[in-house]
Amino acid sequence: MKRIGLLSDTHSCWDDRYVKYFKECDEIWHAGDIGCVDTLRRLGEIVPVVRAVRGNIDSGEVARQLRDVEIFEVEGAKVLLTHIGGYPGRYAPGVERLIRDNGITIWVSGHSHILRVMRDPKWGCLHINPGAAGNTGWHTERTLIRFSIDQGVPCDLDVVTLGTRLRPI
Repeated sequence: MKRIGLLSDTHSCWDDRYVKYFKECDEIWHAGDIGCVDTLRRLGEIVPVVRAVRGNIDSGEVARQLRDVEIFEVEGAKVLLTHIGGYPGRYAPGVERLIRDNGITIWVSGHSHILRVMRDPKWGCLHINPGAAGNTGWHTERTLIRFSIDQGVPCDLDVVTLGTRLRPI
């Protein structure tokens, strides 16, 4: 069994509570719009395995280090990690093909800043969007997710609310 910490859309916002919520995790996944490479470095200080994709605001060193899409296997689950992915029934271009062609069982995306966890009835995979953990964007609540994967099955999903997004003055 592996415990996963999942976040997206930090937009260079670091919150020391990431350590509190992710220190018991085996891996951290970031679904893009990281903002600065320092965020990746600091996540890697919490746990040794950080999987991430670049988002539409990522540039410089973050964009050079990361790809748009990652497909990998964890504990028997086939995972698709991307920033812009849509959601079941409203797939971003190319996402449905990736799910179908790779036998994806867990599909993670960010971008929308909308927390969403739902089954994809067409492909039978679990779609997770952790919402936004940063302060930039139109969302009101900052969120992240923790969950486990046990023999290919996602379980013990926990939504963490970090509080209200700070508003510019």
